[in-house]
Amino acid sequence: MAEAHPQRNLILILARDLASRLATPVFVVDHEGTLVYFNEAAEPVLGRTYAETGELRAGGWATEWSPTDDEGRPIPLEDLPLGVAFREGRASHRSFRIVGGDRVARAIEATAFPLLIREDEIVGAIAVFWERPPEGTTGR
Repeated sequence: MAEAHPQRNLILILARDLASRLATPVFVVDHEGTLVYFNEAAEPVLGRTYAETGELRAGGWATEWSPTDDEGRPIPLEDLPLGVAFREGRASHRSFRIVGGDRVARAIEATAFPLLIREDEIVGAIAVFWERPPEGTTGR
């Protein structure tokens, strides 16, 4: 059992390293759902830097950006893509709205998937997300 812990850390270290090299916004959590990193590309969407935010427990990040559906109803952690990924061990996708740390409301989409070292052992999860283009535009 002592060997599993370093392996978990290695997987999260590698996930963080990958995220740091991407120009796509990425959010990484550990097996308990604690935010362990989001990359520089995520900062404009989240309206704050990782240095300002630091690690947040699952309940903290799930409310930090006030996620709501398109009708303004709050979305609980278990219904957010990242919550589904680390709690249920399956991929998930959803469109929703957040309010960034800069107080700007944004419509986003997120796809999350679990980080598994074995079929039944989740060591964390990653979410890739992006801002939705304004209604009536096609985006890039």
